[in-house]
Amino acid sequence: MGKKIMFYPGCTLKGVAKNLEDSTIESARILGYDFVELPNWTCCGAVYGLAQDSVKFTIANVRNLIKAQQYGKEIGDNRLVAVCSMCYNNLRRAHIDVMKNRDKLHTLNIFMDEEPDYEGNINVLHYLQFLKDDVGFDNIAKKVKTPLKGLKVAPYYGCLLLRPDEVAIDDREDPHIMENLLKTLGAEVVDYPLKNECCGSYHTVDKREYVAERTYKLVSIAKEVGADVIATSCPLCFFNLDRRQEIAKQKHGDFEHMPIVYFTQLMAIAFGLKSEDVLHFDRHYISPREVLAPWL
Repeated sequence: MGKKIMFYPGCTLKGVAKNLEDSTIESARILGYDFVELPNWTCCGAVYGLAQDSVKFTIANVRNLIKAQQYGKEIGDNRLVAVCSMCYNNLRRAHIDVMKNRDKLHTLNIFMDEEPDYEGNINVLHYLQFLKDDVGFDNIAKKVKTPLKGLKVAPYYGCLLLRPDEVAIDDREDPHIMENLLKTLGAEVVDYPLKNECCGSYHTVDKREYVAERTYKLVSIAKEVGADVIATSCPLCFFNLDRRQEIAKQKHGDFEHMPIVYFTQLMAIAFGLKSEDVLHFDRHYISPREVLAPWL
């Protein structure tokens, strides 16, 4: 049994992104950490509320932070790790928001009168931050059993790991945290100029054609720079870049499919975790199995 760390999965990891959840938990286990799901967590809301004069958009996330505060005291650790970009963004922004606006925090604590006050002592981390700062890439390298030598990867951050600045896990314009991890796993990282561009986000619901055009551009440029796969951390980015390739192909006869993977799946493979129960390639529209076959 490894060191217990609180883990916030979020809604999507319990459904279409099971490949992200299991590869995260299992890769952490190899590194000596037991990612324990936060008890009784609730949805983060997916999109952070923009109204500055309202506290209602912050309630759900502060309630999650209060639950983390309680459970963290039980296990003796105040770190709360999320791997979904949206969940991380919402939880971290909520913490920063109420720490900066103590009147808002006071209002929320009064409103949630049957729960303990939030004391502001939860350290919300994205899994990439945890890997870099808490585990260390040198220690990760020691766990690599199947180096991803020869695999060319385009790292894709999207929006929510880098914006706004107060929650960014790396430099907004030129991030390298994912690149450094992928290199630690033995992969060859291509210079991908669109790594911090938007995938189209929730326009995938009502403007599929628009998102398909974004997918066409993002995947085509990744092809041009020599990538075999695109790696991401965001379930919505994954869906748009993976599933919307169907429409992109219908609209552009010259379009070539490319597998989209979570960086945690590449970690799992490099650590020797090659079971379908961990990788869940059945959750992909464009299967990465053929491309990744040399390392499976």
